[in-house]
Amino acid sequence: MPTYLYCVVLPDGNDGEHFEVFQTMSEDALTAHPESGLPVRRVPVASQIQFGSDSQRLSNKNLDRLGFTKYERAGNGTWEKKAGKGPPSIQRDDD
Repeated sequence: MPTYLYCVVLPDGNDGEHFEVFQTMSEDALTAHPESGLPVRRVPVASQIQFGSDSQRLSNKNLDRLGFTKYERAGNGTWEKKAGKGPPSIQRDDD
């Protein structure tokens, strides 16, 4: 479930207390603080990819299934494809 950031809207229109709420994406945004009843607004924040100990999320199989391509360094300026579409290996151009 996503975490959403909200702030209390003070009478002068400035931001007050900030707080987080776990909500499903289908739930409407809150309009009032769940405890105080004061008016609130949802604060837009950039998404963050969470890398935890669950290595399955970033496995080569899952990356391939989701349409990503992954190359791993093979040495000497060469990278080998481990997931996705593309050439089996790529090399750095020497200028």
